[in-house]
Amino acid sequence: MLKLQIPKNRMNELIGHLRDNFDPARLERGWAYYHKGQVAELELKDGVEVHALVRGTKRYEVILDLDQFGKSECSCPDGDNCKHMAAVAFALYAPFGRPELLLQQLKQAIAVRSRQQAKQTAVSKAAEKRQDRFEPPASDQAPAQWQKFFDQQFYGFSLGQQQSIELFYSAVKEKLLPYGEGWEQPLRDLYTLHVLLFVMRKIEQFYQETKTSYLSYYIETGCRTVGRQCLEELLRLVPRLDVALLAEKASAPWKETLGLLAEAALSGKESPLSWSTVYRSVWWRMTTFPAWMAEERARLRRMLDAPDLMPRRRDALLLAEAHFAVIEGDDDAARQKLEGLSKREARDYFLYLHRCYEEEAWDRMLAWLRWLLPVVQRAQQEELRQFCQYWMEAVQRQSDDGEWVSVMIALLPRTYHFYTAYLMKAQRYKAWIDLQLSNRVSPLDLYSLDLQTVEKHDPSLMLPLFHQAVERCIAEKNRTAYKNAVRLLKKLHTLYKKLNRSNDWDDFIYRLAMKYSRLRALQEELRKGKWIP
Repeated sequence: MLKLQIPKNRMNELIGHLRDNFDPARLERGWAYYHKGQVAELELKDGVEVHALVRGTKRYEVILDLDQFGKSECSCPDGDNCKHMAAVAFALYAPFGRPELLLQQLKQAIAVRSRQQAKQTAVSKAAEKRQDRFEPPASDQAPAQWQKFFDQQFYGFSLGQQQSIELFYSAVKEKLLPYGEGWEQPLRDLYTLHVLLFVMRKIEQFYQETKTSYLSYYIETGCRTVGRQCLEELLRLVPRLDVALLAEKASAPWKETLGLLAEAALSGKESPLSWSTVYRSVWWRMTTFPAWMAEERARLRRMLDAPDLMPRRRDALLLAEAHFAVIEGDDDAARQKLEGLSKREARDYFLYLHRCYEEEAWDRMLAWLRWLLPVVQRAQQEELRQFCQYWMEAVQRQSDDGEWVSVMIALLPRTYHFYTAYLMKAQRYKAWIDLQLSNRVSPLDLYSLDLQTVEKHDPSLMLPLFHQAVERCIAEKNRTAYKNAVRLLKKLHTLYKKLNRSNDWDDFIYRLAMKYSRLRALQEELRKGKWIP
């Protein structure tokens, strides 16, 4: 059977259309047509249209539009998404894998989706029945009433293989956000804030309830992912809040909101969410209300003075108290308070780094970066990535990058990708080569454009990199490694010729062949490369 290979991303999109638009029966018939060899004359036209003939009761012409699948056509009378289109799709999948396995995966995905839709329909119907008993949110209600309504609308929702946290998140936004769309500002934004806080509260609940479940890892991963999405939405929403208008015309709902945030952020309980970031972001908007801030600081101090505080709760309170010093611009006092933490997490301070970046306060940012360095050494990779990006922004405004280079070297090998990119950008090609040598990186694993740039600058810098890689390949003592060694030797030969050092090359290749004369497979590869007679 003729085979036509389209790009992988196109194939993935086509699989998505099969999953979303075809029923299992038509997929079965389509696979049967393909399996019996009834798909012929596959051809790609204009890069986006696949033309083919499928032999059924008659010969039918199929055109699959890879850009807009809805424009795909078949000359059969079955209409859209017919079995002949499915047959052509299976034929296109053949270069990537076994079409019969794809058929089973598609049938399973369709079955799971059908169960999810049926369950969601049942949940929606149950919610509609309950809705008659509860009043929908109104702008004159207290936020506690909104939260109560939210809970009632999603009463009984549980996570499992068919009900994901992502599905819950999309359902909440689709169902609850429209209630506040017609409200006047600032209550409309305040209502949106409470919808997001509800999602975060439920995420925390799901996280705690499923810790002992066999699906705990799957659910925890989903909770953290959706939690990050909620946090990003909240951080975009908070700067839009008209805090002055809220404090003037909706003082009671706003105070209730601040209390809800404080309860979540200052409890100190284990959570996959950064409640502290939300709490601090909101209070950063309250700088024009010194009386409110003074009251909150006094409350924090009273709680910190309480005896027998658990370490986690004490840390949450210290972080909150130090934040008010940051708001006043006294970072040194804030960091002094934060030294009393039992455990410091790098992610808790990116809020400050981002604010420094927005205000272009580079010296202030550097002070925080230096203070964070011991914490970042044990941080997760994503946190390390953010730390390095902020450093790179700050170092561009400094006359000397020596401090930053020292930090990158101290954090190797975790900072390898950031440091190597910077060295290339700064045209420090000798240091770039030394970095690859110390990390034993093969030229075969480096970007060809980077190698070309260094070679253009000074071909002699490349010699030790290729020599080291050749020796490491030979040390592996297998045929594949020997072939890679020969590939590297070809490039090495080119470098020697470019440097007019042909005699040195002849001497090197002779000594190499003599040194490894007992490695028969290597000798064969060297002969194939015509390096030795």
